[in-house]
Amino acid sequence: MAAGMVIENQGGEYNGRMTLFVMLSCMIAATGGVIFGYDIGISGGVTSMEPFLTKFFPEVYTKMKEDTKTSNYCKFDSQLLTSFTSSLYIAGLIASFFASSITKAFGRKPSILLGGAAFLTGAALGGAAVNVFMLICGRVLLGVGVGFANQSVPLYLSEMAPPRYRGGINNGFQFCVGIGVLSANLLNYGTEKIKGGWGWRLSLAMAAVPASILTIGSPFLPETPNSLIQRMSDHQKAKEMLQRIRGTENVQAELDDLIKASETSKTIKHPFENIIKRKYRPHLVMAIAIPFFQQVTGINVISFYAPVLFRTIGLSESESLLSAAVVTGVVGMTSTFISMLIVDKIGRRVLLMVGGVQMLVSQIIVGSIMEAQLGDHGGMSKGYAIVVLIFICIYVAGFGWSWGPLGWLIPSEIFPLEIRSAGQSINVAVNFFFTFVVAQTFLAMLYAISNPAFSSFLEDGRW
Repeated sequence: MAAGMVIENQGGEYNGRMTLFVMLSCMIAATGGVIFGYDIGISGGVTSMEPFLTKFFPEVYTKMKEDTKTSNYCKFDSQLLTSFTSSLYIAGLIASFFASSITKAFGRKPSILLGGAAFLTGAALGGAAVNVFMLICGRVLLGVGVGFANQSVPLYLSEMAPPRYRGGINNGFQFCVGIGVLSANLLNYGTEKIKGGWGWRLSLAMAAVPASILTIGSPFLPETPNSLIQRMSDHQKAKEMLQRIRGTENVQAELDDLIKASETSKTIKHPFENIIKRKYRPHLVMAIAIPFFQQVTGINVISFYAPVLFRTIGLSESESLLSAAVVTGVVGMTSTFISMLIVDKIGRRVLLMVGGVQMLVSQIIVGSIMEAQLGDHGGMSKGYAIVVLIFICIYVAGFGWSWGPLGWLIPSEIFPLEIRSAGQSINVAVNFFFTFVVAQTFLAMLYAISNPAFSSFLEDGRW
């Protein structure tokens, strides 16, 4: 990310309050979270729709419907199918580095605008796709949009929010991701019922709605005082903007700190060289560890493949889509909203520990039930399927108030100014990289685990 200047007054709190102007600006900018969440929800839904599989991935459809000898865990094993999901994140990883330079040189608004425009183009291409190449090209453009949005929107929110409300406002990004996931899953549930088999096109194309809001709304957003100070020698405009967003004339203390932070940041020519120095090693570890652990919690397996997973345990196509909407949408969004209310009161560490334990216990129970009750063929009983759904809900809730929002919030707070640009860029890149790894390997891992050779490997004690 660009070198943001989210600083704290060491002598006490700054003057100011939460204004309507800031709330409206942050709501429009946070639509960048909606497009990210919409894509997460929509990709998993359409990959469980039979007309979509028939058109683009017929071998998967054949294994699902006609091949009674193939294990439940292997029916969706297709590198081409997982490439549909994961290609977005490689594109997002690369785009985030370009977005960093644009955000620093031209401001936060241009990056947000470019993100919305790229996502809008990708949505149109995906909805009109006639072959896999066109479909994945649309996904790449969606990835560019998400890369720009995920790089610039959290920074914008942090810089616009009053310091005392920064945790809650920044968690609003993850809340908007939940809104996007819920909207996508509800839409998938409706479009699956459209006769004629073209409902998947509507699901993919409707990504244009939040993208249009972001694209049209971003030119009307105010630029942050931090960005104005960073790019202009005359600080009067920045002072006027700071007075407007804080709702008070007395902003000199915060303005002075922003100017000082800007002057310090301009003396750093090579932030990536600085971050590998010994005194910054803890920060570098956190820049890698936080997004790594956020992704290996397994949340994106649920987000991407929840309908596929629910079909595997025996639910129908319609039941799978509705269950995905409830689990990844309603539960995730509600728990993130709770996190927004309490994060600045009880602290980050408590939420991380409680949420981590909650997710671990839920995963152990879900894995144990599926191991005991789900064989290679057929499904499990409705009773056990409901228990699995309940504990997946508990798991998603644990992520929603801990590692989900805090995985974006904490990295924006821990880096000293002189390495902030490098630290944030590493954080975004690691996040996208491991999202790609999870998306690309999960279905293949299911196949490998069910393979008799793997079972013999375990039984022989060579694990």
